[in-house]
Amino acid sequence: MKISKLLSALVLSALVGSNASAQDKLPTEADYYPISAFNVPESVNLEAGGLQWYQGKLAVSTRRGDIYLVENALADDVKTAKFSLFARGLHEVLGLAERDGWLYATQRCEVSRLKDENGDGKADIVEDVCDKWSINGDYHEYAFGSKFDKDGNIWVVLCLTGSFTSNVSYRGWCVRVTPDGKMIPTCSGVRSPGGIGFNHLGDVFYTDNQGPWNGACGLKHLEPGKFVGNPSGFGWYDLPEIKSAMGKKPTEPVSGSRMMVEAKKIPELNPTCVYFPYPKMGKSASGIACDVLGGKFGPFANQLFVGDQSDSTVMRVCLEKVKGHYQGACIPFLQGIGSGTLSLQFHEDGSLFVGGTNRGWGSRGPKPYSLDRIRWTGKVPFEIHEMHAKPDGFELTFTHPVDPATAADAKGYDLQTYTYIYQSSYGSPEVDHTKPTIEKITVSDDKKTVRLTVAGLQEGHVHELHCNGLKSEAGLPLLHKSAYYTLNYIPE
Repeated sequence: MKISKLLSALVLSALVGSNASAQDKLPTEADYYPISAFNVPESVNLEAGGLQWYQGKLAVSTRRGDIYLVENALADDVKTAKFSLFARGLHEVLGLAERDGWLYATQRCEVSRLKDENGDGKADIVEDVCDKWSINGDYHEYAFGSKFDKDGNIWVVLCLTGSFTSNVSYRGWCVRVTPDGKMIPTCSGVRSPGGIGFNHLGDVFYTDNQGPWNGACGLKHLEPGKFVGNPSGFGWYDLPEIKSAMGKKPTEPVSGSRMMVEAKKIPELNPTCVYFPYPKMGKSASGIACDVLGGKFGPFANQLFVGDQSDSTVMRVCLEKVKGHYQGACIPFLQGIGSGTLSLQFHEDGSLFVGGTNRGWGSRGPKPYSLDRIRWTGKVPFEIHEMHAKPDGFELTFTHPVDPATAADAKGYDLQTYTYIYQSSYGSPEVDHTKPTIEKITVSDDKKTVRLTVAGLQEGHVHELHCNGLKSEAGLPLLHKSAYYTLNYIPE
């Protein structure tokens, strides 16, 4: 037996165990990324809307308007963590950020900042930073706030009134709050956000949920001056501050069309970067966190980790720019969050913290609220690492060398495409299905890259790929066999 094959066999044996039954032989997500659940005191309704490190503790904001500080959040045993109240009486805090000793909180009605001056663990000062948008008391009027960008701004995405209309100013918009408290209108077209965050380059993205003008949940790029899909807030283009910041109102899209058809007619329209096919990848996309830990969280550096509230999951997203626009693939990562995944926060030690709630919408996670910590065990799962578009197909990279025989067998892959109706009605079924043909498969010399030459690529379609037959050099199947690439633009 060759040395490489012997090593592969030893790796497989170590992963699955020599005495395991056939059903128990394959590793699970928990072998690589176990979830540790915090014991939240019964007196604390956590419903974690925002997470942020503050004065050495994990600050957790809640939908009910409280902020708690969690001590010992990084301890090996999360059950030693202690919760203490930092502030109360705020309004649905769905974003936390820290700067110069202040904890900034994005509330439904404003961005505020809080400080503990006397060191007793409670906020002594609460200041209004910016309150230039409106609310009218509707249940759905969420305001999700980002961390600080490189210029010191907080980006805020504002849900439509009732998630359908824009009855008060800036509902359905993204705005930036500057360090001196000014508000800059930034993007129109928001519907019902679930989270906002940055990639490793500092570009800003948010998740929007299925509904009017959103065929399925998706990840969207927030670029100043752009329109991201839902025209319900177009009426506010007449405001003087919007005219000066944004220019003229875009042409309204045609209901019943397709997003890429309209994007070619409307220069301001930034198409959805990545769709999360409904319900295959969940039903309510939520928080965003970028792995900038340089390998402390495993082999997925610079990828985005995105939650789904309904399915209590975390997904991976790998992005690339094609013809000046972001697009890419979503890949399953981890299920089993205690409640409905809402907020995500990395720590520099390699931990990912996930807050959850199921109020208003049910979730697979059975708890009414939760706080979980995820750490990498150091073992690398066999996964599709990334999926990239090519002029004539796709390039797949893997976390381990593949078995060349199974990787080169076209019967081991299943590829289909579809898109969504871009319409004012709620959501969309999958439409315009096609079945491309994999004509050629090339495996790289290091066996970690597979090139699929495909006939029948469809611009504007999700390309759903299942690698059911592929195995690693060690004989393992993929931990997650599927990837969903949103091919808005085919590379030159």
